[in-house]
Amino acid sequence: MNTDTTGQPDESGWYEIRLDGRLDPRWSTWFDGMNITPDTDGTTVLSGRVADQAALHGLLARLRDLSLPLVSVTQVDAE
Repeated sequence: MNTDTTGQPDESGWYEIRLDGRLDPRWSTWFDGMNITPDTDGTTVLSGRVADQAALHGLLARLRDLSLPLVSVTQVDAE
Protein backbone atom coordinates (compact mmCIF):
# COMPACT_ATOMS: atom_id res chain seq x y z
CA MET A 1 0.00 0.00 0.00
CA ASN A 2 1.26 3.49 -0.82
CA THR A 3 1.60 6.20 1.77
CA ASP A 4 0.87 9.92 1.48
CA THR A 5 3.24 12.76 2.39
CA THR A 6 2.39 12.35 6.10
CA GLY A 7 3.29 8.66 6.10
CA GLN A 8 -0.37 7.64 6.40
CA PRO A 9 -1.74 4.93 4.10
CA ASP A 10 -3.01 6.37 0.82
CA GLU A 11 -6.26 4.52 0.14
CA SER A 12 -7.20 6.57 -2.92
CA GLY A 13 -7.15 4.98 -6.34
CA TRP A 14 -8.60 4.93 -9.81
CA TYR A 15 -11.50 2.57 -10.40
CA GLU A 16 -13.62 1.27 -13.25
CA ILE A 17 -17.06 0.08 -12.20
CA ARG A 18 -18.99 -1.76 -14.91
CA LEU A 19 -22.78 -1.98 -14.69
CA ASP A 20 -25.28 -4.09 -16.57
CA GLY A 21 -27.51 -1.54 -18.30
CA ARG A 22 -27.44 2.12 -19.17
CA LEU A 23 -26.79 5.07 -16.91
CA ASP A 24 -27.08 8.55 -18.39
CA PRO A 25 -23.92 10.68 -18.09
CA ARG A 26 -26.02 13.33 -16.29
CA TRP A 27 -25.66 11.17 -13.15
CA SER A 28 -21.94 11.99 -12.97
CA THR A 29 -22.38 14.63 -10.27
CA TRP A 30 -24.36 12.24 -8.06
CA PHE A 31 -21.51 9.75 -8.40
CA ASP A 32 -18.83 12.19 -7.17
CA GLY A 33 -17.81 13.33 -10.65
CA MET A 34 -17.04 9.87 -11.99
CA ASN A 35 -16.92 9.62 -15.80
CA ILE A 36 -19.91 7.69 -17.10
CA THR A 37 -19.41 5.94 -20.42
CA PRO A 38 -22.02 3.74 -22.12
CA ASP A 39 -20.48 0.76 -23.93
CA THR A 40 -21.71 -0.88 -27.12
CA ASP A 41 -22.40 -4.15 -25.28
CA GLY A 42 -25.22 -2.61 -23.22
CA THR A 43 -23.11 -1.95 -20.15
CA THR A 44 -22.01 1.34 -18.59
CA VAL A 45 -18.58 2.10 -17.11
CA LEU A 46 -18.06 4.55 -14.25
CA SER A 47 -14.40 5.54 -14.04
CA GLY A 48 -12.34 7.94 -12.02
CA ARG A 49 -10.50 8.63 -8.80
CA VAL A 50 -12.02 7.42 -5.54
CA ALA A 51 -10.76 9.05 -2.34
CA ASP A 52 -10.72 5.95 -0.13
CA GLN A 53 -12.50 2.71 0.68
CA ALA A 54 -15.34 4.52 2.43
CA ALA A 55 -15.98 6.57 -0.71
CA LEU A 56 -15.90 3.40 -2.84
CA HIS A 57 -18.46 1.73 -0.59
CA GLY A 58 -20.60 4.87 -0.81
CA LEU A 59 -20.56 4.72 -4.62
CA LEU A 60 -21.48 1.04 -4.54
CA ALA A 61 -24.35 1.74 -2.13
CA ARG A 62 -25.73 4.38 -4.52
CA LEU A 63 -25.62 1.88 -7.36
CA ARG A 64 -27.38 -0.67 -5.16
CA ASP A 65 -30.06 1.87 -4.28
CA LEU A 66 -30.71 2.39 -8.02
CA SER A 67 -30.95 -1.41 -8.50
CA LEU A 68 -28.15 -1.33 -11.07
CA PRO A 69 -26.49 -4.76 -11.34
CA LEU A 70 -22.69 -4.75 -10.95
CA VAL A 71 -20.61 -6.57 -13.52
CA SER A 72 -17.19 -5.70 -12.08
CA VAL A 73 -15.23 -3.32 -9.86
CA THR A 74 -11.58 -2.95 -10.88
CA GLN A 75 -8.80 -0.79 -9.48
CA VAL A 76 -6.73 0.48 -12.42
CA ASP A 77 -3.59 2.51 -12.99
CA ALA A 78 -4.17 6.26 -13.27
CA GLU A 79 -2.73 6.33 -16.79
